[in-house]
Amino acid sequence: MEKLKAAESVVVQQKKEWGEILTGFETKNRYAVLDASGQQLYWAAEESSVIARLLLKVLRPFRMHILSVEGLPVMKTVRPFRFYFHEMDVFNSDGKLLGNIRREFSILTKKFTVADPQGAVLYSILAPVLHPWTFKISEGGAETGEIVKRWSGLAKEAFTDSDNFSVMFPRGASADQKAVLLGALFLIDIVYFEK
Repeated sequence: MEKLKAAESVVVQQKKEWGEILTGFETKNRYAVLDASGQQLYWAAEESSVIARLLLKVLRPFRMHILSVEGLPVMKTVRPFRFYFHEMDVFNSDGKLLGNIRREFSILTKKFTVADPQGAVLYSILAPVLHPWTFKISEGGAETGEIVKRWSGLAKEAFTDSDNFSVMFPRGASADQKAVLLGALFLIDIVYFEK
């Protein structure tokens, strides 16, 4: 996670396979995580069952393995099955809990909290109704960063669920906190943009 320590932002590009594009059958998600200059930092790969992807779709439980460019484990996320109050735990490569992301009840917004390993809330993530692709990261009520789904182009948006995101990390966030916010991006993608 050394590469996250220096990064002020990252870009995440979802990779699609032709089989999924042609058949519409949901395969395991794969992503490239890049720094602001376009240099690849990590790979991310979903681990889930075919039955869960077919039957549970966006509600499916899964693990997301984040690997170095060389293929070494850096961190992983674990998402259990949840019907509404989606949540995800983020772990380092040694299995140590780094934090948790949890969806909160909200009627007109998409709202999540980001907590440290002890459960103390670090950040709130909020997407208002009129800006459904922009998730503002707040700390103590002040906006400090954002997660944004980027337009992928008409053909990609119409025929695939391949998405591009960026995360602007809060100033002063530790590598562990950035890792948990990266996990939040993967949860947001599956819950809101997988369809």
